[in-house]
Amino acid sequence: MTDLMALADPRVFPDAAGASPTQAELYALAAEALAAPTRQAAETAERAIRDKLVRMLVADGDALTALFRCAPSVPVTRQLWRLLDGVWRDEISKRNADIALALFALPLVIVTAREGAEAISIPAVLHDPFRLAGILREHGALGGSDSFVLASSLVGAEALDLTRLPELFAWQELPAAVNASKPAPPRELPPAPIEVREAGESVHLRFIVGSMVARPGIDVFAKPDVGPWGVPLTKALSNELALPGATVLVLPRAPQRPLQAVAAGRAAHREVGAQLFASNAIRKLRAATGEPTAVISAHRAPDAPGGGELRLSLSSPFAPRDAEGFRCPLYPLDRVTDVATMLADLLTDCRVSDVRIVPGVHPDHDPASGRTLLFKPDTLPGAAALH
Repeated sequence: MTDLMALADPRVFPDAAGASPTQAELYALAAEALAAPTRQAAETAERAIRDKLVRMLVADGDALTALFRCAPSVPVTRQLWRLLDGVWRDEISKRNADIALALFALPLVIVTAREGAEAISIPAVLHDPFRLAGILREHGALGGSDSFVLASSLVGAEALDLTRLPELFAWQELPAAVNASKPAPPRELPPAPIEVREAGESVHLRFIVGSMVARPGIDVFAKPDVGPWGVPLTKALSNELALPGATVLVLPRAPQRPLQAVAAGRAAHREVGAQLFASNAIRKLRAATGEPTAVISAHRAPDAPGGGELRLSLSSPFAPRDAEGFRCPLYPLDRVTDVATMLADLLTDCRVSDVRIVPGVHPDHDPASGRTLLFKPDTLPGAAALH
C-alpha cells in the first residue's frame, strides 16, 4: 500500500492559534500524551484531559462540538475522542454504584430503490420494537443481557452527536440519583424520515436507540461484532420499513455507545455507498467498453466535511470521457490512508486490476470545464499504479 501514502490529506485543519484557552490546553495535553516517552507520562496528561472532558460532558455540548470542530489534526482528534468515550463509560459507573443504565445505539445502513416515478418518504418509526428487541435477546446481542428496551424512532446521526451528548448522558441517571425537586428531563427522539427522491438505489444512515440495565464495570460493547442476530434482524427491519413502490434493505451494525455508534455508522454508510457505486459503474463499463481503469485522488471541496474528500473515478481507456465518480467523505476521525485502503480493497474484490493513485491534493472543479474534477486515463497528472 505504499502508493496510497502518496495521497495527501485534503482537509483544512483550523489554526491552533485561534483556539480558546481551554481548547488550546486540551490540544497541547493530547499532543503531549501522544508524544509521551512512557505510559506513565501519557496517563498523567490523559487524566488532565479527562477531568476537563467530564465537565463538558455533564453540561456543555456546544463546547464539546467546538473542541472537535477546531482540533488541529487527526491524531489529536482521535486521542480526544477516545478519552471522551472512556469518560462516558466510566462516569456512569461512578454515579450509579450498584447498577447502571447504559444508553446505546444500533447503526442501520438502509439501501432503498424507488420503483415508481414519485418520490417516497418512509416514516422512520418502528411498529414493533419489542419484536426486534426479542431477536437481540434470543441471540445474546448485548452481552447476554435481557434487561433492555428499544425506542420506536429511527434517528439521524445528529441526534446522537456531540452537541446532544450532555442531554443523552443525563438520561442514564437512575431515579434515585435525580434530584426529586427537579422534573425528569424529557426523552425526545424525533424520527428522521427516509426520503427516497431519486430514481435508482440510494443509501441512508439511521440509528435505533436503546437503554439497558447493566452492572457497573461490565463493558457489553467491548466486541462490536454482528453475530447470529444479524440476518433475522435484517429481515425484520426490512419488512418493518417496506412500502409499496420501493424496495428496502436494512443492514444493521452492532449496538455501541453513542460516540462509537455514530463513528461506525458513518464509516459503514460510506463503505456501502462505495460498494453500490462501484458495482453499478463497473457492470455498466464492462458491458459497454470492457475493463475499467480506477483512479483514487484527494480533493479540496468546500462542501465536504473538513473541506476535503477522496474521489474514486471509474472509466474505460476506450471511452475516457465517460467517467463515473464517487465522492468519498473524510470524517474527523479518519486517516486518509485507511479510507483509501477501503477503496482499494473494494476494487480488488471487484476484480479491477488497473488502479491508479494520483499524488497530492487537487482542486474541486476542473478549471477548464468548471465541472467536478474526476481524473480519467487521459488526464492523469503523474499517477502511480497500485499493485
